[in-house]
Amino acid sequence: MTPVQAILSGGLQGYILVALLLFVIGLATVLLRRTLLMQFMGVELMLNAANLALLAFGRFRGGEVQATAFYLFIIGVAACEAAVGLALVVVLHRLRESTDADRADLLKQ
Repeated sequence: MTPVQAILSGGLQGYILVALLLFVIGLATVLLRRTLLMQFMGVELMLNAANLALLAFGRFRGGEVQATAFYLFIIGVAACEAAVGLALVVVLHRLRESTDADRADLLKQ
């Protein structure tokens, strides 16, 4: 089965393949971009990849009730993480007028 067929078939392998692709894109974004906002977006992609894998396993192993419980938990954690991450980026921009990751170490003072 080719990767495209795995994705289109809607099986567990397709979901895991998409999650892996999202994780790799997020990791590349974190490693290659210098601005904190882009790095934050990369971290969000990696977390969404983990969420997709959890939901896929919950659906295919435990049924709809467990997948729904995973989904509600994931929404709450993602909302908190996004609020804290964006607050850090806003504070860095206000203090240093830049979102360059190299200048983030100046916040230790």
